[in-house]
Amino acid sequence: MPEPDPHVIVVGGGLAGLGVAWQLAERGRRVVVFEAGRAGRGASWSAAGMLAPAAEIGFEELDLYRLGRESLRRWPAFARRLERASGISVGYRDEGTLVVADDRDSVRALRRLFGFQQSHGAPVEWLSGDDACDVEPLLSPRLPAAIWSPQDHQVDNRAVVRALRLAAEAAGAEIREGAPVARIRPDSEAPSVRLGGGEVTAQVVVVAAGVWSAGLEGLDPAPPVRGVKGQALALRLDPERGLDLGHVVRGPDAYLVPKADGRLVVGATSEDGVADGRVTAGGVFRLLEGAVAVVPGVEELELVETWAAHRPASRDHAPLLGQSAHPGVVYATGHYRHGVLLAPVTAQEVAAEVDRRLGGAPETAPVLAPFSPLRFLD
Repeated sequence: MPEPDPHVIVVGGGLAGLGVAWQLAERGRRVVVFEAGRAGRGASWSAAGMLAPAAEIGFEELDLYRLGRESLRRWPAFARRLERASGISVGYRDEGTLVVADDRDSVRALRRLFGFQQSHGAPVEWLSGDDACDVEPLLSPRLPAAIWSPQDHQVDNRAVVRALRLAAEAAGAEIREGAPVARIRPDSEAPSVRLGGGEVTAQVVVVAAGVWSAGLEGLDPAPPVRGVKGQALALRLDPERGLDLGHVVRGPDAYLVPKADGRLVVGATSEDGVADGRVTAGGVFRLLEGAVAVVPGVEELELVETWAAHRPASRDHAPLLGQSAHPGVVYATGHYRHGVLLAPVTAQEVAAEVDRRLGGAPETAPVLAPFSPLRFLD
């Protein structure tokens, strides 16, 4: 007897796709995820895992800031549920974040950021350089000032994608790797996707393919998503020599994110319009130079890994979440620098919207309304 068609097809097996699949499978929906490569090994694997809506607040991105704050509020419970469902730790850490200046110009920029953060209720505190060093002794004693953001946290993003896969499969979702989708056929009742092995039909298709979303045939207009290249690297912390950073540190030219497995992630370049995936000497040099300027001790650490990936950015750098212009097709893509932070709200709210559509009551939650894919049709 042939297997029944899935209720939902998810195109893309990164943080967004796996998260939506897990939540839908837990609701009893039949879900199949098609991933062109290896699940979770694209931009999701290459991120740093920062959960930092206050530190990353943009002067013209207040809707995104509010969505980030809401998703951060959900992260502790989301992490606990995910750990129970998968049986592995996701490395949630709440030590807080320091945003530091390293010269007079960056102090002025930091002051502007601090004033903007305060005006929008971000829980932050201005510190002198000495006070910042009291919080994080590995900071350079030459730093003039910092912003302390105690509610900006982090997770191990690589552990999160592993956990999401395990949790989704345990809940009944099917994940097919090495299964690139060539075309999507929108339809209000029975949308389908075409792969090398034929066509698969469902009741809803969720596009969560990151930078590959815009290249999917059959969607006209295509999702307005482009890739922005980022290079990053990892060093090995050395606690025996006192080189064990205790907080996330964001400097003018690099951020440093310590992980429980002993890695120190240093990132990231931002190279719009660069299509290649090479790690370059110049990129590594700029990152190390920026890291040493704020935490001089990293100069003594072992370099253990380098990588490059492309972040999926929409035209306004905010995600595309919810019903698209194409019948039967829902978007969960375009997260740019915020995919890890927005993982809980994306998984929960997109899954809830899809579930409502399957139940005959299509409705977008207010929290997602500013991020409707339809905003680019005006």
